[in-house]
Amino acid sequence: MKKTIVIILSIVGVLATAAILYLVLSGGSSPTVENDEIETSAVNLAPVSDIVGATGTVSSAQSALLNWKTSGLVADTYFEVGDAVQAGDVLAELDPGSLSPLDIIAQAELVAAQKALENLLESRTQAALASQVVESAQQALEDARNPLIDQASAIQAVAESEKAVADAERKLKMLTSPVSQSALEQAQANLVLKEKKLSDNQQLIDRIQKKLDKRDDQYLPWESRKRYRQIMDSLEVQRIQLQIDYENSLQRFKNLKSPPDAIEVALAEADLKEAQAQLLEAEMAWQRIQDGPSPADLALLEAQLADAEREYERLVHGPAPEDIAAAQARVTAAQSTLEKTRIVAPFKGTISEVFSKPNDLVSPGTPAFRLDDLSSLSVDVGVSEIDINLVEVGQQVILTFDAIQDKQYSGRVVEVSPVGTTSLGIVDFMVKVDLTDADKLVRPGMTAAVEILVGQTAEAMHAPHREMQKGRFVFHLDADEYKEFGKGSLTVGIDQHGQALFNDSLHGRASCAQAT
Repeated sequence: MKKTIVIILSIVGVLATAAILYLVLSGGSSPTVENDEIETSAVNLAPVSDIVGATGTVSSAQSALLNWKTSGLVADTYFEVGDAVQAGDVLAELDPGSLSPLDIIAQAELVAAQKALENLLESRTQAALASQVVESAQQALEDARNPLIDQASAIQAVAESEKAVADAERKLKMLTSPVSQSALEQAQANLVLKEKKLSDNQQLIDRIQKKLDKRDDQYLPWESRKRYRQIMDSLEVQRIQLQIDYENSLQRFKNLKSPPDAIEVALAEADLKEAQAQLLEAEMAWQRIQDGPSPADLALLEAQLADAEREYERLVHGPAPEDIAAAQARVTAAQSTLEKTRIVAPFKGTISEVFSKPNDLVSPGTPAFRLDDLSSLSVDVGVSEIDINLVEVGQQVILTFDAIQDKQYSGRVVEVSPVGTTSLGIVDFMVKVDLTDADKLVRPGMTAAVEILVGQTAEAMHAPHREMQKGRFVFHLDADEYKEFGKGSLTVGIDQHGQALFNDSLHGRASCAQAT
């Protein structure tokens, strides 16, 4: 049970060995003490502090035991004891190959859910696309109500399809029909002509090259190297084109002499079938619109336009709140399932314990890490119901530790519980004290002796610190030195029991306190 201890603090020092009164108080009279039998000392005035003492345990600002939420094999752990981490850091992960099917599916579901939410929030793009759909639907309905343009387009499509069929038939016929002797002779004549032009060009190039190879002093007055170079460049360009013409004529002559290629024939037949199919489709389209659209066609187009307009109105004002909430819930659900496969730091702190190692087989509830926020430390103490009303938030606190010798720390009351707890018939109220000057020597879990400064008296009498033997020394204050309080005297002493007694002859009273 805690109690308030009144400690007399002296300007010179604390009264360490208090005194006892040798006078046996009887009938209000004071006994006489001979001056040569006692040693006297002056008594001074100084403040008196009231202290509520208690003990408690140091704890960190925030602490969490992080457990696994699903089963699997630990793949990696990324931090060790003493490492500092930030909120959101991944501390450990499970091997994907050891996860359950539901955990694996959650990975794909998260990607899809995030994409759906992103598309929903980026409604401007969707609204622009919806606007294009509305314009297309409006144009389709307008064209249906005015069929002349569509009818003209259908007639043109039929004509173009008929021409494509004719071209395909002609190409196939050329490949499969036997070559006439006249066509073969004509192709041979063209080849000879192309070959002669190419030969003549080469002869001119050779002649000009000889001119260019001459020395400048061998040129006649009307000759010029620059002019010959210009002619050579022109002949080179002609030679390239003549070479292409010759090779084309040669290839055509060879094709006429050789049987048709089976692959070319197959391709030509495929082209003909495709052209015929397109012609059939164009003719059917013409038949559908040559008499104008039917009432059913117009009703369908009107319904499509109405649907497009409704979708545009829905998107132009942004997505509905319920749609966003549903998409966000889907993302959250997938993330929640996926987060079970790893341990994530919930706040900034220091790793104080590591329970899981790589290749450990874990299950829901298996401890992984302990995380503590050591940026600030506090002590939770239980204060008796007798003293709790003296304790208030903001009061100064002195703390000492058995584990830290010859050093004391400061603190401040930050929280006083309004409700007490009963244990073995004793009612205590929890008080939280924050350490204001904690250093690395103070660690969570240490036991602290706490002294809460709950009050202070402005002036009280104090004697200097003396090493006195019990029952031998007495402090006496004469009446003249006691003038602040009127006429009288004060005697202080200590007896064999260690009790200090005060005899006040002025006020006619005595008091005692346990010596410290």
